[in-house]
Amino acid sequence: MSTLDLFREDAQLRECGATLLRVDERGLLLDRTVFYPQGGGQAGDAGTLTLADGREIRIVDTRKGEGGEILHLTEPEQSLAGIDAGTPVTARIDWGRRHAHMRFHTATHLLCALVPHPVDGCSITASYARLDFHMTDALDKDALTAGIARLVAEAHPVGHSWISDEELDANPGLVRSMSVQPPRGSGRVRLLKIDEVDLQPCGGTHVANTAEIGAVVVTKIEKKSAKTRRVVLGFAS
Repeated sequence: MSTLDLFREDAQLRECGATLLRVDERGLLLDRTVFYPQGGGQAGDAGTLTLADGREIRIVDTRKGEGGEILHLTEPEQSLAGIDAGTPVTARIDWGRRHAHMRFHTATHLLCALVPHPVDGCSITASYARLDFHMTDALDKDALTAGIARLVAEAHPVGHSWISDEELDANPGLVRSMSVQPPRGSGRVRLLKIDEVDLQPCGGTHVANTAEIGAVVVTKIEKKSAKTRRVVLGFAS
């Protein structure tokens, strides 16, 4: 049973009405959701599911299941007594956590535009983001921070479109990541576009304009191997 993933078209949605399809040890499965499941380097959403009587179920993480399922994970001690398939809920994400993911994720795309090398690892959390670039040259922390600040200040619109698997195959240069390949199998692939800056396949959540990213700085650059340079981003304090 697949879940309608509302966040794909509108990452600004913070809540939605939904119906429970299944309740078991794998997690809670809804017919539709605003919760993003861990994937593409981006952490899963947390938040709450609220029942009609006001009872709240705390969701601590969101993961992908089989066949397009999006599984909402609860704390081990969370009681689910009396909650069955067919129960209506209001799904509400932890917006502070999600918005941090969105700001960092879009910032990593700016970083890709500044460092024109393949990416062979990434992680996007609410407290930091990192990209591993397949390269041997040294990187300058201050120059990258200044470059990101410039692209943020220029307020480039951020949007998405869809192309077919065949169109992606005909344009392999769109794929920057060596470690995370675009999701295939549904017949279409989501393209993230930052006007005049970046265009590449991405299923993650993003801000609507680079100005929304705010102040992001390069906190660390590491030489992870002879051919890998890690860049870590943080919010300016």
